[in-house]
Amino acid sequence: MFENLTSRLATTFDRLRGRGRLSESNIAEALREVRMALLEADVALSVVREFIERVRSRAVGQEVLSSLTPGQTLVRVVRDELTQLMGGSGSDIALNVQPPAVILVAGLQGAGKTTTVAKIARRLKEREGKKTLVVSCDVYRPAAIDQLHALAEQAGIDFVPRQSSDDPVAIARSALVEARRAAADVLLIDTAGRLHIDTDMMDELRTIHAEVSPIETLFVVDSMTGQDAATTSKAFNEALPLTGIVLTKVDGDARGGAALSVRQITGKPIKFIGSGEKTDALEVFHPDRIASRILGMGDVLSLIEEAEQKVDQEKAGKFAEKLAKGKRFDLQDFAEQLGQMRNMGGVSSVLEKMPGMPAGLEDRIDNRHFLRMEAIIFSMTSQERRYPAVIKGSRKRRIAAGSGTRVQDVNQLLKQFAQMQKMMKRMSRKGGMGRMLQGLPGMNNFRGGLPPGLG
Repeated sequence: MFENLTSRLATTFDRLRGRGRLSESNIAEALREVRMALLEADVALSVVREFIERVRSRAVGQEVLSSLTPGQTLVRVVRDELTQLMGGSGSDIALNVQPPAVILVAGLQGAGKTTTVAKIARRLKEREGKKTLVVSCDVYRPAAIDQLHALAEQAGIDFVPRQSSDDPVAIARSALVEARRAAADVLLIDTAGRLHIDTDMMDELRTIHAEVSPIETLFVVDSMTGQDAATTSKAFNEALPLTGIVLTKVDGDARGGAALSVRQITGKPIKFIGSGEKTDALEVFHPDRIASRILGMGDVLSLIEEAEQKVDQEKAGKFAEKLAKGKRFDLQDFAEQLGQMRNMGGVSSVLEKMPGMPAGLEDRIDNRHFLRMEAIIFSMTSQERRYPAVIKGSRKRRIAAGSGTRVQDVNQLLKQFAQMQKMMKRMSRKGGMGRMLQGLPGMNNFRGGLPPGLG
């Protein structure tokens, strides 16, 4: 997300950071570039105009022009204004009511409502320890109820069984009774979507809303629709009292116009952003962190939170202890590290959140390369993983056949692993991680290349 915008802004601000002084003409030129970058990112024109005017009013004042580092100060101003544009601070789910707290989820057909319901339910269960029930009131779309049931089973969430009634309001009412009987903390209600907002849809939603009195009414919108996402959210908000927005499919949106327009146009906070079909692929929307990502400053806090949730802490501890004792780093360790990285969304997802990464670098990473590496390692015997030196001609052919790869791929993996072994030796010596990073090819501004496997 934001790859194109990040690349454009990086070029603009790189020219300013090195200047000892900035003039109003320099700033005007930079803001023209920012304006074009935002419009190309499909941000609504009215939002762009207001944003540029706010930045300009601060940029031509003493805050920037009298700064010892005017270029960097201007970047900070842009970051602050981007943060405010997207809401200022994060806004999580409100659950401060007598249980069960009801969350009503609505949206157009194909926006990802059903998957989002399962994602939110899983998040509330795993991160907040809430007993959660989900129910589908979509009696129009074939297999909608079965889809939510399947997703709930995958996520380990309780599902209110299919009702004999075809009345969505009656289904919601009985689900609330069931949630109270089961002493659930939260009830998530999935509603029917349409190809467009129509009278029947809104009447049905208003009736369900009045019946269950939700603490949260969330509108799910496809981020790839750009300005249309903000326009649709606004129209929906005028018909129903929304409390927040969920942007979906952000992994397929290189522009990011929806995220930068929705809050300003609707006045409602973006609560979550979702990517992919897996039920753990949901993030709380933090405007300050997103603004830092857009400007290439990374998002270390989200990276740490993700690692805490998705990395096997016991395995990570044993691995660190092994290195501290100076033991040999083997291919089994390598496979486990690749698996941990995959659990965090792959290398590209991690790089996106790391500060100082070149704009668009994560787009040049092919996560399938790392899956092939895992397949090759898992085609080896335990002896071969511990002692890679024994892997010669016939073994390489067997491993390649077993993993569906070529002998050249096996050779490449072994070469990259040898480089990793050298880095791990540096890590276990005095200086630890710092020395390991110094040894990575190209870590000095990536002038010399990339770490093994990232080419």
